[in-house]
Amino acid sequence: MEIPDDRTFPAALVALSGIDFPWDYDEKTETPAPGNIDYEPYDEFDSAEETTDRIRAWTGDKELDGDAFRVFGQDGTGGLATCWLVRPGQPLTEQPVAFFGSEGESGIVASSLGEFLWLLAGGVGPQEAIEFGADSGVPHDDLRAVAEQHSGIEPRTPAEVLAAARAEFPDFATTVESWCR
Repeated sequence: MEIPDDRTFPAALVALSGIDFPWDYDEKTETPAPGNIDYEPYDEFDSAEETTDRIRAWTGDKELDGDAFRVFGQDGTGGLATCWLVRPGQPLTEQPVAFFGSEGESGIVASSLGEFLWLLAGGVGPQEAIEFGADSGVPHDDLRAVAEQHSGIEPRTPAEVLAAARAEFPDFATTVESWCR
């Protein structure tokens, strides 16, 4: 598949970089507070070189390159949120959003960038989607406003977003495991 090297940051991701994501930690119980979204948006995509370095480090495969990915955010442990350029001829905003966790977890969290915006609006970040599922979030008004303005689709719940992503890409984790050395 021919993958363009376009690294123009979409308006939706620019809008996310201006949002303050809630994160509080209860020192007494040593647990995150309800309503947390462990997501740190970037202001631009990682470079091609940095993406390749990250994919190689994550998989242990020194032959892989990062051409099929556009890393645009992370969680507090360094897990990566990325667009996976797997739909030939489709714009970046129509590509699925994947998460590569710092402890080896991986998965598709949204079928498109618009779907990802609704996942966040429902209070579920990429790491939470993989680890806890759709019921972990508390809706977030500022993120809903971004989704309404930039998603280009009707509102979705986190459960709808995750169900659609998992139905369309049921073998993503197996595919990623096949890359690991």
